Amino acid sequence: QVQLVESGGGLVQAGGSLRLSCAASGRTFSSLSMGWFRQAPGKERDLVTAITKSGANTYYADSVKGRFTISRDNAKNTVYLQMNNLKPEDTAVYYCAARRPTPTQSPYEYDYWGQGTQVTVSS
Repeated sequence: QVQLVESGGGLVQAGGSLRLSCAASGRTFSSLSMGWFRQAPGKERDLVTAITKSGANTYYADSVKGRFTISRDNAKNTVYLQMNNLKPEDTAVYYCAARRPTPTQSPYEYDYWGQGTQVTVSS
C-alpha cells in the first residue's frame, strides 16, 4: 500500500510562486509514475503534470507549460511541483497521485491519492 501526503499549498498573489511536495510511504516509490491533478469547485479533476518513475519523461497540460515544473527525488520518496507566475485560474485543490507503470491522463487510472492541498491565487 502507498500513502501520499501533499504539502505546500496556500494563498499567493497573481504572479507569485508556490512549491508543492508529495511524500510517499513505502519502498516502492521508484516504481511509481506520479501525477499532479487539480480540481476547482464545480469542475472535473484534471491532470496538470506527470512524471515517469525514473523522472526521464514529463507531461504538462497546455495551460501550465512554461510556468510549472514537476520533479522527483526517488531517494526521498518525494515528488515536487514548482509553480511560477501563478494566475487566478490556477486556484484549485491540488492532488498528487500514483500509478504503475506509466503516467496517464485519466484520474480513474491512478491507484493512490493524497488528501489534496488548497492553492488560492488572488488577483
